[in-house]
Amino acid sequence: MEQEFQRVGLLGRREHPGVNQIVADLLALLDARGVDVVLEDRLATLSHFEKRAMQPREAIGESVDLAIVIGGDGSLLSAARTLVRHHTPVIGVNRGRLGFLTDVSPDDLVGQVTAVLDGDYTRDSRFLLDTEVLRDGEVIGAAEALNDVVVNSGTSAQMIEFELTIDGEFVYRMNADGLILATPTGSTAYSMSGGGPIMNPALDAIVLVPMFSHSLTSRPIVVHGDSKIKVDVVSRNQIHPLVTCDGQVSLTALPGDSVTVSKKEERLILLHPPGNSFYASCRDKLRWSDALTQ
Repeated sequence: MEQEFQRVGLLGRREHPGVNQIVADLLALLDARGVDVVLEDRLATLSHFEKRAMQPREAIGESVDLAIVIGGDGSLLSAARTLVRHHTPVIGVNRGRLGFLTDVSPDDLVGQVTAVLDGDYTRDSRFLLDTEVLRDGEVIGAAEALNDVVVNSGTSAQMIEFELTIDGEFVYRMNADGLILATPTGSTAYSMSGGGPIMNPALDAIVLVPMFSHSLTSRPIVVHGDSKIKVDVVSRNQIHPLVTCDGQVSLTALPGDSVTVSKKEERLILLHPPGNSFYASCRDKLRWSDALTQ
């Protein structure tokens, strides 16, 4: 029977400990199955791989049937924003800390990746957020996020004043350190640290979490995933707020600018090995059961 994945891309950051061995193990597995492999050029300095086919990340998405990202969730977030436009399925091998997205364990690397290659996996579709910064009605910056978009005061100790509009309806004006707009995928990241709810990744929703608001009654709001959200930076602000996507891409807004956020049309396809469970991940990563064992 013809293999589902005939060309596989390996992506990652060489700075993560153990990446060299994981790449070597994956190459041995894929070579034994006759799978064509291309490495991201960021892995070029790893020993013994210099003779392998290498491409920049932007080109890999166009040419492979499956992308394997090696690193932490940050590595997968970065790769996802590039791969999503090519509809490339992705699996993640965890070399980071929490690993909500990179759920293949290095301790069972061969077994779990073999299962995926054999077609034994669950398919998971995640949406991203498109964000734009508008000045006088013109787009002056744009980016996308799998986890979250954060409008924040940056390094300044000052609050920012902003107005929130959802689907054309005014919601509130607020003074705060900022506002987090998170997908269900990002609900276990910065949003959770700010007091936002944990959302099942299958939900079609966006959570808005005020950051240290100058109001005792401000609370997170969960809205439909198709909502069109606009954050207007009030003109009398004295600082230039940052608009940060996944903590990795930053745009700068000026007083009077607007930040729009909406669901991206293309979706990221994550493949999970057998036995994957969101709630089991929460128990493990967030130590929900620790109190019962003490």
